[in-house]
Amino acid sequence: MGARHFLDLGDAGGDAIAAMIGDAIDRKAARKGWPKGRPDADAPLAGRVLVMVFEKNSTRTRVSFDVAIRQLGGTPLVLDSATSQLGRGETVADTARVLGRMADAIMVRTDDHAKAEEMARHAGVPVINGLTDRSHPCQIVADLLTMIEHGKPLPGLQLAWLGDCNNVMNSLVEAAGLMKFAMRIGTPPGYVPDPLYLDAARAAGSAITVTHDAAQAAAGADVVVTDTWISMGQDHAAQKLAELAPYQVNEALMARAKPDAKFLHCLPAHVGEEVSGGVFEGPQSVVFDEAENRIHAQKSVLLWCFGLL
Repeated sequence: MGARHFLDLGDAGGDAIAAMIGDAIDRKAARKGWPKGRPDADAPLAGRVLVMVFEKNSTRTRVSFDVAIRQLGGTPLVLDSATSQLGRGETVADTARVLGRMADAIMVRTDDHAKAEEMARHAGVPVINGLTDRSHPCQIVADLLTMIEHGKPLPGLQLAWLGDCNNVMNSLVEAAGLMKFAMRIGTPPGYVPDPLYLDAARAAGSAITVTHDAAQAAAGADVVVTDTWISMGQDHAAQKLAELAPYQVNEALMARAKPDAKFLHCLPAHVGEEVSGGVFEGPQSVVFDEAENRIHAQKSVLLWCFGLL
């Protein structure tokens, strides 16, 4: 059997994602009150080294994976393109073959999804997608964990996505198909979800609706999710901001959702653009629980990759 990679949620499948969430809940509870750097009692990844390769800036992904591998008993090692040979033209394949001999797993955060796929082909050890232009599966495991913690069981859930059609949305669409929840996407005309994920989720039986009416997207939602409109590396495009302005998650929009709906955002947020300050700081916002859960979700992803879940 080859290495277990986690480039998209579908690499694991619905049952494995459910197992990850269950493991994350248990490990999180078992650590309550502990210092962040103390290893879990069983230290299941003792002696393992995780190399993290960053070609894009990171706060939550970097810190959460670093803390996650330490809590599992292993060791983190960080590479970025500015200080490694990747930035000087060494191929992804050669880098992968070297890292696979020196480390037990690789997490890669990069622009082009094809780079993550190439790394997985050549590394010989598990490769985890810490974000690409196409998908962000680790974020979504944390999001699903957060929904469940806040009393939102996934089967039958109604999720509203507002704004741009980006990598985070792609992975949420994939999750809808795998975990059997429905999704309404409110996005401007001309903004189209990636058919790769949309078609697969619909084929799996998930009801995914695309609408240009923000209020219709939010109506009756259990969870409302958005993300920054201008992604890393994009020009701050005035036209794009103007097109997306009607899809801001504000108090009026949240009032269309269920009274106990929760608001999620993977951060960093541009308060005043995709979300109002009142919603971001309000009682329905669980964005900082969501951010913390990156650690607990990542631990379970790592355990699955090593065949321990």
